[in-house]
Amino acid sequence: MPIEIVCKIKFAEEDAKPKEKEAGDEQSLLGAAQGTAAPRDLATFASTSTLHGLGRACGPGPHGLRRTLWALALLTSLAAFLYQAAGLARGYLTRPHLVAMDPAAPAPVAGFPAVTLCNINRFRHSALSDADIFHLANLTGLPPKDRDGHRAAGLRYPEPDMVDILNRTGHQLADMLKSCNFSGHHCSASNFSVVYTRYGKCYTFNADPQSSLPSRAGGMGSGLEIMLDIQQEEYLPIWRETNETSFEAGIRVQIHSQEEPPYIHQLGFGVSPGFQTFVSCQEQRLTYLPQPWGNCRAESGLREPELQGYSAYSVSACRLRCEKEAVLQRCHCRMVHMPDSLGGGSEGPCFCPTPCNLTRYGKEISMVRIPNRGSARYLARKYNRNETYIRENFLVLDVFFEALTSEAMEQRAAYGLSALLGDLGGQMGLFIGASILTLLEILDYIYEVSWDRLKRVWRRPKTPLRTSTGGISTLGLQELKEQSPCPSRGRAEGGGASGLLPNHHHPPGPRGGLFEDFAC
Repeated sequence: MPIEIVCKIKFAEEDAKPKEKEAGDEQSLLGAAQGTAAPRDLATFASTSTLHGLGRACGPGPHGLRRTLWALALLTSLAAFLYQAAGLARGYLTRPHLVAMDPAAPAPVAGFPAVTLCNINRFRHSALSDADIFHLANLTGLPPKDRDGHRAAGLRYPEPDMVDILNRTGHQLADMLKSCNFSGHHCSASNFSVVYTRYGKCYTFNADPQSSLPSRAGGMGSGLEIMLDIQQEEYLPIWRETNETSFEAGIRVQIHSQEEPPYIHQLGFGVSPGFQTFVSCQEQRLTYLPQPWGNCRAESGLREPELQGYSAYSVSACRLRCEKEAVLQRCHCRMVHMPDSLGGGSEGPCFCPTPCNLTRYGKEISMVRIPNRGSARYLARKYNRNETYIRENFLVLDVFFEALTSEAMEQRAAYGLSALLGDLGGQMGLFIGASILTLLEILDYIYEVSWDRLKRVWRRPKTPLRTSTGGISTLGLQELKEQSPCPSRGRAEGGGASGLLPNHHHPPGPRGGLFEDFAC
């Protein structure tokens, strides 16, 4: 008995569709399964954005003249805002600052400053030995010789001790100080401390920062008043001019804080004999800004000395350190008034920034001539000198507070970050009607669109050539022709091949339907 075997093969219509459509349908189904919504288009975002004018320029609707004008207005406002924002940013980056001056409230007691004084003549002529003249020839200009008149070529002296020379040959305060009075109380040379400067041996009143003397009132008679004899007969004769030769007579004075060493050769002022000099002081507390607004030296948290040889940082101490390092590099020694630390010198230029907190003393100087005719004879009898000597050598220095008030001068940032943000917010609201939240909306939309595009690229699948669904084999048309052992349909119809069974004819209707039946 003959057996018929019938094969039913299903051809899907989707084989004729593009692969891109299949991938898109699969991604749509995947997105729907995961519950993610498609990103908004620009028109939808513009219609819901809080940025003024964006909805009218880019929102849904027909394109016309009105929308074009709105787009131009939006772009013009945006350009104006960016221009103003750039100007504000440039102004902020220049770090402008201003100086505010505030008079402080009167204080019942004010700390009196340190007063350093030096005789302009460094060495007393009568105190110089032959060895001293030999060693100090470059400073004094005097020709070195011994007592017998021999020249320097035949002289042999031991190495000098400059500290000893300055102490022996400098003007002694006990000889110069004729009277001393501070706030109505008597003082003496013991109230002064010895300090060495470019002028040799000098003296500082009220030098100890731990026991600073107070001033309880302002005006004359409430400060330091001293009478000095400058001893012009001890001044060195000028044999030849040197870099250290001085033609003046008198003293140099500097008023400074106790934490600051004297830098009297540059910051001091002169007091002439034959005059009473009045120095009216006022304390000034200065506050400077550090980087990036200023160039002051910010204080560190450590309380250790930051400069070798000094207890605190100051511009004067830094300059003295720079001078020491320059002399040390060239001569491998130091001068007496320089700090006694022989560490290695630094290379390059020495920079001394201003400390961020500084105390200085403003001063007003006036003077009157002394002595008058009546007092000249009295002073001559009192100190066993003649009147000419009194006029040429005596002077009076009176240093006092103008008032017990201090003046505070502070650098402040003229344009800070809060002011910049306020101005930017005002410009943003004026031109484009936006805020920080509006910018976040735009960034969120950009992130949404970018992330969706990335997900499409990452999840694009490859279309398989053969799939099996529901137990029915689905083959491509070309693959079917290659694998089928049956003769082609065209030959069966046109040539009358007997491969087709008579009881399996094609159903009526157009060819290329959803299903086609073949029998093998």
